[in-house]
Amino acid sequence: MCCAAVPVLGDNTCRAFSPVFSRLILLLLLSFCSCWGQEDVNSMLAPQAGRVMALGEWEERWQEDRIGFHQPQVHKMLETNIEKVLAGRTAVRFFFPLCGKAVDMKWLADEGHSVVGVEISEKAIKQFFEENNMTYSEEPVPAIPGAKVYKVDEVQQTAFHIFIFSIEGQFGAIWDRGSLVAINPRDRKKYAALITSLMANDCRYLLDSLLYNPELYKGPPFFVPDEQVHNLFGSSCDIELLQSVDALTERQRAWGLDYLTENVYLITLKSTSVL
Repeated sequence: MCCAAVPVLGDNTCRAFSPVFSRLILLLLLSFCSCWGQEDVNSMLAPQAGRVMALGEWEERWQEDRIGFHQPQVHKMLETNIEKVLAGRTAVRFFFPLCGKAVDMKWLADEGHSVVGVEISEKAIKQFFEENNMTYSEEPVPAIPGAKVYKVDEVQQTAFHIFIFSIEGQFGAIWDRGSLVAINPRDRKKYAALITSLMANDCRYLLDSLLYNPELYKGPPFFVPDEQVHNLFGSSCDIELLQSVDALTERQRAWGLDYLTENVYLITLKSTSVL
């Protein structure tokens, strides 16, 4: 495989994307978004507007085990709000953008849900398989030079652009714990368009975001103000702030931060939305 990977549990597929992701994303994503409050949002985002993380930087963090963002337990905000995400449904199809090796995926799969995850780091996916005692084999994808298919029992992993074109249907739930806060700020409009396009009519999208003073820390994780969440998703979705907690720890103090607020939103498609 190239430099990326994506686990899928219960959906019997696990997909990854290649280093051409940056170009593919420009070709494959829509680029629309509401302009409401754009000047105010731009002003808030200005300190981080020019920050760009190359794929290689993320891969380097995984290779050097600089993954303080990984949590060895199921995320508390997901546990706390899972019933609002499920809304009485069973066997829900979950999407995890930039999933890393999140144990949340295994937890949901064990509860009877199917989980599709997308991740840039091959090491992250291999660790996910290994740490969950999943043996796997790999084979090349003839149509994509350098790409491989990873099989773990019935779990597979292929290239991200195959995922874009071949995935069937949409998702009933999305858990975005470390994706919107990790992608380059300038790519958020395209990202929001992609995420919205993957939402089934009954999809319940749980979004985790961070508030802090961006003058003190350049990211990642990046600052995502409430105004931008509404700017990105408000034209087609209803947005509810479910939880807001003080998340400042010594790790973030070392970044120079004096406060850190973690917000989690529930985002659902408006009944009149046309995507």
